[in-house]
Amino acid sequence: MAVPKKRVSRTRKLLRNNQWKLQIRPQALKALSLAKSVERGGLPSPPENTSPNDES
Repeated sequence: MAVPKKRVSRTRKLLRNNQWKLQIRPQALKALSLAKSVERGGLPSPPENTSPNDES
């Protein structure tokens, strides 16, 4: 039978939320920068494939 879990304290909830925000911020800034670049018409060049398995 399903039983409700114990309540998480406000402090613990805020700590976890802030930790998540700190981890996600650089990724969000990078995405925003790319979107602004695309909007201005300056598409970045795609990364070159430099894998060691491609020896032709």
